[in-house]
Amino acid sequence: MNISFDLIEDKVEFFEADRLSTLEKKIDEQIHHNKAIMLQVHHVQHNVSIYEDGRRLYTAVVHFKAKK
Repeated sequence: MNISFDLIEDKVEFFEADRLSTLEKKIDEQIHHNKAIMLQVHHVQHNVSIYEDGRRLYTAVVHFKAKK
């Protein structure tokens, strides 16, 4: 039986929340999890959408890359 381990080199994760502070907490938590598998933040893209009734939806895409 052969066991092979491949390192994750790139990972993209998507986040959403109804408050900016909640979104920041979610991203920060995932950054700490990904540090354990030797990934660091490469790029972050974020956006806010406003519904007709005034509610906001905060979204973010975080690209993680392997540490070199």
